[in-house]
Amino acid sequence: MFKKTAVLVLACALTALTLLPLIFSGPLSASQSVNIYSYREPGLIAPLLKAFAKKTGITTNVVYAKKGLNERVLAEGRNSPVDVILTVDIGRLSDAKEKGISQVITSDVITANIPSRYRDPEGHWIGLSQRARLVYASKTRVKQDKITYEELALPKWRGRICARSGQHSYNIGLLASMIAHHGEKEATQWALGIKNNLARKPSGGDRDQVKGIFSGVCDIAIGNSYYMAAMQTNRKKPEQQQWANSVKLLFPNNDDRGTHVNISGAILAKHAPNPKNGLALIEFLTSAEGQEIYAQIVNEYPLKEGVKASARVASWGKLNPDPLSLEKIAQLRSTASKIMDRVNFDAGPDS
Repeated sequence: MFKKTAVLVLACALTALTLLPLIFSGPLSASQSVNIYSYREPGLIAPLLKAFAKKTGITTNVVYAKKGLNERVLAEGRNSPVDVILTVDIGRLSDAKEKGISQVITSDVITANIPSRYRDPEGHWIGLSQRARLVYASKTRVKQDKITYEELALPKWRGRICARSGQHSYNIGLLASMIAHHGEKEATQWALGIKNNLARKPSGGDRDQVKGIFSGVCDIAIGNSYYMAAMQTNRKKPEQQQWANSVKLLFPNNDDRGTHVNISGAILAKHAPNPKNGLALIEFLTSAEGQEIYAQIVNEYPLKEGVKASARVASWGKLNPDPLSLEKIAQLRSTASKIMDRVNFDAGPDS
């Protein structure tokens, strides 16, 4: 069920077979509402939707889920009530296009706001913000201030790395970038090298890897930039602030080809009942105001030229993003997933 201004939160994984039909909480005409499926957490999206509603008078109705939304839209077909899908990771954006649930977005506003490398060449998805896949390193046990992704597979890190599942989309994206740069054979050896350098079996999320460093289980981990900001500012969970204060952030390959980045983005649904309102929302999210919220509240890197990163993010150092095509990364994700299975990454280090 949609409810006004992001009330419904689905905590469990959603699949097309288990979902009930959506029912609106009240009569909302097409002229005053936009219906959203969001993979993004409520706390991150709420400030953006509140600002959009205030600016346009358009009500936002949201369903949140961790996964399964693309499949849901496909199953709903022409009867789908969704206008816009908000998601993280180039994989999910590309998957929506492949499933045929998106439509081409034509907008001079978006073209002016978002550089072409962060937009689908055919217009099926639009990048909204950027995050970097960084190395979290112990302030006390790791002396170096520079690192490369390639170095993580060296024996010097044996038993010193924490990681989440190799099949998680963030790690699949990183491995896909390694395939693009070095080829499948070298990338396979790299994944195997990191697996053998793990301090424990992969588990948890990026925050859990920081906890692992804080508790001395490992010395370094790979994680997204915005998680660090989320932990540093988490007053409800002060223990996470302690974990964050125990690490420093290293930008891998920042001095050469650049640090691996991924994006959050938006899709205008193929059968959107309110396409004009959906387009208005995406245009707002790419505007200076929307990008400022991504930067200052969400602590992600804005994509619109001239909008600066937050002071907190800027204090970590200047990001030099890898210019590798995001579409290329999306194309190599299947190969990356197969490599993770081949090296049995999630089994942890060999004894």
